[in-house]
Amino acid sequence: MSNLIRRSFTAFAALFLASFILIFAAHGAFAHEFKLGALEIIHPWSRATPGGAKVAAGYVVIKNGGAEPDRLVSATAEVAGRVAIHEMATTNGVATMRPVTDGVVIPAHGEIALKPGSYHLMLEDLKQPLKEGGSFKGTLTFEKAGTSDVTFFVESMGAKAPAGEGHEDHMDHMKGM
Repeated sequence: MSNLIRRSFTAFAALFLASFILIFAAHGAFAHEFKLGALEIIHPWSRATPGGAKVAAGYVVIKNGGAEPDRLVSATAEVAGRVAIHEMATTNGVATMRPVTDGVVIPAHGEIALKPGSYHLMLEDLKQPLKEGGSFKGTLTFEKAGTSDVTFFVESMGAKAPAGEGHEDHMDHMKGM
């Protein structure tokens, strides 16, 4: 009987380990990152909007593994009539937002985070409300690297960052793609 229990436990442990490895392999397969030359575009996302909203914001982290800086110069989103790069800043307790006309520099061997309260993509003239759990296509255009197609995931209305800081398994998001 003891030998049977030992073999059953060994089989269970092997199955558990195989499942664990498969889950982590799948996580990498569904990672929400895009590569464009030396640039790594990590988890483009937006927030859900109420019905009738005409603007939203898009966020993303861009890492530059290259020896030369690059510059994000423009973007598009299929859900918006136009997209502009904006910067939000708070000075003496007063928040201001302004368009950035010359783009955002991604330093060599560095990164830039477009995030709430900072640089972001302003999605203007929304064609439809953004619904939590949904996604939409867009592009990011860089001065040197060119243009990359990306997918933005839509988080909750009050999200301050993507769920899991952009590194969780996006199986639920991937169902609708």
